[in-house]
Amino acid sequence: MLFDIDNPITAIIADDHEVVRAGIRRLLSIDKTIKILDDGANGEDAIRLADYHKPIVALLDILMPKMTGIQAINEIKKVSPTTYVIMLTAFEDAEHLELALAAGADGYLTKDISARDLIESIKLVTQGERVFSKSIIQIIQNKVMPSNIEDAKQVTITKREQDVLNLVAEGLTSAEIAKNLDLSIRTVESHRYNIMQKLGIKSAASLVKFAVGRNLR
Repeated sequence: MLFDIDNPITAIIADDHEVVRAGIRRLLSIDKTIKILDDGANGEDAIRLADYHKPIVALLDILMPKMTGIQAINEIKKVSPTTYVIMLTAFEDAEHLELALAAGADGYLTKDISARDLIESIKLVTQGERVFSKSIIQIIQNKVMPSNIEDAKQVTITKREQDVLNLVAEGLTSAEIAKNLDLSIRTVESHRYNIMQKLGIKSAASLVKFAVGRNLR
């Protein structure tokens, strides 16, 4: 679905700090294709707001009173199945990441994210992609991933992922790919992670070898 000023991406925010909620609103206000419908201070608020508004995206902190963001994910998906849930948190560790993904989170971003990257992440998640901050991608890449490279031909790669993979095959760095495709470095790294997850590749070096070896350019 295409979003614009007349048909914006609707979103809700849940964070126990009012100043953080206000800050997120301010960051997102620069893009008129994203509209914040409401905000709350805990997981229970998030569920209530998701049920009432049926937003396209829900931005949730993790550690909140009454109910954590992770505990709220499943209930949000029940009352509003089409809502994408993105964790926006200060926690940068594998334990919280794994809990969030297991609960059904569609993305995991850290609070030091720039306005541009946050906006791009929200747009990417509406296209069905999982989104992660750079530090979180590093955590994921450091974990052992199964290798299914022989089954790669059966994997569906999106057009944008193919663009990134083509440039990986040419030996470009994430920064160079970002400049070439007019994307942020974080977005390129998110695409690279998605490709690696689909292909079962566990290192950047293996991704380059795969792209060149399979002649995907």
